[in-house]
Amino acid sequence: MSKSPVSVVAVPSNPVSASEQKRLQMADIARLAGVSTSTVSRALNKSPLINEETRSRIEQLAKSLNYSINVGAQNLRLKQNRTVAVVVPFDSTSRQHLSDPFFLSILGSIADALTARGFDMLLTRVDAEELDAAAQIFHTGRAIGVILIGQWRHHDQLNQMAARRVPIVVWGAQIQQQLYVTVGSDNVAGGFLATEHLLLNQRRRIAFFGDTQLPEVADRFQGYQKALQQYQIPFDPTLVLPAVFTEEGGRAAVAELLARQTRFDGLFACSDLLAMTAISSFRERGLVTPQDIAVVGYDDIELARYFHPPLSTVRQPLVAAGEALVSAVLALAEGQVLPPVLLPTELVVRHSSVM
Repeated sequence: MSKSPVSVVAVPSNPVSASEQKRLQMADIARLAGVSTSTVSRALNKSPLINEETRSRIEQLAKSLNYSINVGAQNLRLKQNRTVAVVVPFDSTSRQHLSDPFFLSILGSIADALTARGFDMLLTRVDAEELDAAAQIFHTGRAIGVILIGQWRHHDQLNQMAARRVPIVVWGAQIQQQLYVTVGSDNVAGGFLATEHLLLNQRRRIAFFGDTQLPEVADRFQGYQKALQQYQIPFDPTLVLPAVFTEEGGRAAVAELLARQTRFDGLFACSDLLAMTAISSFRERGLVTPQDIAVVGYDDIELARYFHPPLSTVRQPLVAAGEALVSAVLALAEGQVLPPVLLPTELVVRHSSVM
């Protein structure tokens, strides 16, 4: 089967019509390469009429100018590719494993949503410091779009991918001046609900575990501070621990909190894994939950209800999240323009926070 011509996508400095944009794109590459526009089209289409040296030179020029050969979108139009890439970044510092219960839960909901629409899922990982590597999965035509789990710390790289018209949707928080599409839960409201619940149960010295350098955790921290302010409880920075989302992170945070010898009677942990690890660490030191320390987690993973004591937590609507992420990435692959999606959060009260 012969290959159909691919399209070249660029970000113009001024709005132009689709036909004019296409003509300018080809003309720019042709002028810089010193060839005709028809030669550019054939080279980007891998035509055997163009020698290897010329084709390589044209492809390098296109790449250096942030032009992208839109193989993924072409395949979608031709119904040849029904694969969506799901990327879970790997942080070499925290070493958060793919077996993390939250990752497994959201991956399951995405897989179900893709299967229901007749699409396959390509699961892969990239370095959290090089999120833009995720774009290569689309550019090489392996997938028609990318779902990225988490923003991590490189908002700039995500914006660059969106500017290059990579169909990417990110599970994360909405940030000012973002160009990419996010789907996420209302983390500010979630942080407020967790902290308010502890305050209403007569806890006044509430610790916070979470890495506030991550956008989602920063929003949860904002909700925590908002609740303290509303209930006129002074903010104490000695109660804030920048814990990473691993078992080791939870144990280290408990050790550091106790070493500070600051009084506390409650804990809002920004993941259920952190919360459960903290409860186990407290127990090893003779502290009982909820009698000594009331604890609220975040996510409502399946294990939370079976933990001892059953864990109070902020539920993220992960089934709805999978549906929204898949709907968004398929719409982006078809060239639609979308707003960010904000899903509601819900407090689930269990025995870890109430007597």
